Amino acid sequence: MSKLPDFEGLALFAKVAEERSYAGAARAAGVSVATVSRAVSRLEERLGGRLFNRTSRQLALTEFGLRVVEGAARSYREAEAAEDAARELSSRPRGTVRLAVPMSFGLRWVAPLLPDLFRLYPEIAVDLHLSDATVDLVSEGFDAALRIAALPHSSLVARRLLTITPLVVAAPAYVARHGRPAHPQDLRPEHCFGYAYRARQGVWRFAGRSGEEATIVPAGPLRVTNADALLPALLDGLGVAELPDFIAGEYLADGRLEGLLPDWHLPGGALSFVTPSSQARPAKVEALAEFFAARLSRRLFVRD
Repeated sequence: MSKLPDFEGLALFAKVAEERSYAGAARAAGVSVATVSRAVSRLEERLGGRLFNRTSRQLALTEFGLRVVEGAARSYREAEAAEDAARELSSRPRGTVRLAVPMSFGLRWVAPLLPDLFRLYPEIAVDLHLSDATVDLVSEGFDAALRIAALPHSSLVARRLLTITPLVVAAPAYVARHGRPAHPQDLRPEHCFGYAYRARQGVWRFAGRSGEEATIVPAGPLRVTNADALLPALLDGLGVAELPDFIAGEYLADGRLEGLLPDWHLPGGALSFVTPSSQARPAKVEALAEFFAARLSRRLFVRD
């Protein structure tokens, strides 16, 4: 015999007592009469006493049943209340969302949106994890992530929000000293800065408008785990870097950086809202997905 209480038996017993009928209890519970009968019989055997006196016309609680029914009915009401509260919780956007976001994107584009999020959903809190390293959502207990990458096939569910374009850039001072490259092979690898979390293993793979391909392996004096750390050396004219458009845009717009190789492009990626599963996704996570889809799915970045 299981050490756990027979919750189904107690619930159906309480419902039979309330309805004064096996058939009525079955209709109310959405099960068959046979299921109700088996549950009550199982409970009687477990408790060691008969709960109902049955005749062809009447169903009445025994003295033993009268002693048991109050507790069974209370348990039933408490279980119903717990389920109702859980449904309300799952249908209302409330609670803390653990969200992982790339650092530069999070500082520039996610953090400024949070005041609007909190005004729209005052019962939501965000535990914001900023890192360019890819976290394991399941093992590290995250509810969701914003990711910038070509996502591999996995059990994760991704909603694409926005295309991210990588740009090769340098400061005007660098171009003045070393010239403007017309072809990727004109780049000097020892002047090209690297980014540690680059998905393509540190190789810049260019495609030209004519279909020609070219590769460069950055070998410059700087390699970083966050793209913003490239900016001081870039702006000082010390080298060339690949930057996503959401970082490069403002510097291209005011002339502090220049886009290079306009006839060539690097493989792009996408910003995606990623969750461990699409099944029974809590309302708080669904609210964030819709919020970011509305706020981040438009082209936000100035491009050269």
